Amino acid sequence: MRSYTLFLALLITTPILAEERYSCMDQAAHRQFDFWVGSWQVTNKDGDKTYGTNTITIEEAGCLLRESWQSASGSTGSSINYFSPADGKWHQHWIDSGSSIITIAGTLVEGSMAMSGDIYYLGEARRAEFRGLWTPLPDGSVRQFFEEQDAKGQWQTWFEGFYHPWAGTKLP
Repeated sequence: MRSYTLFLALLITTPILAEERYSCMDQAAHRQFDFWVGSWQVTNKDGDKTYGTNTITIEEAGCLLRESWQSASGSTGSSINYFSPADGKWHQHWIDSGSSIITIAGTLVEGSMAMSGDIYYLGEARRAEFRGLWTPLPDGSVRQFFEEQDAKGQWQTWFEGFYHPWAGTKLP
């Protein structure tokens, strides 16, 4: 009987809890990175070399941006990106098909999303300081620029890609 009463209590309160869910869709801080949302072809600066495709979607009542990457060579990677009101920063957690884990955080700086943290190389058991910058460009494309700090403390370009709307589509 006790289990049945608990079950009924949960059944009755579940719809109430569902109605009180928090939505990030109308929160300005949660919309700061929306310029990266869409389906993209990623190329070099000149556009004559394709690095891969990337799709960034808004999920979880607007509280999460999910990234799904596929390189031209077939490797894949995914990230989750979210704004945390607890520290006022955006966070990205990336993992790819067997090579690296990236954990970075940051804020919108002069219209660009700037994050820093570290990269961990799974096969090498090596960690390095890492930073990224996403900049929306006037033509609707986005520049993504990543750097890694080497053993001497010098910053080296890790990746530079230009995101162009793929197949003429951009997700809402």
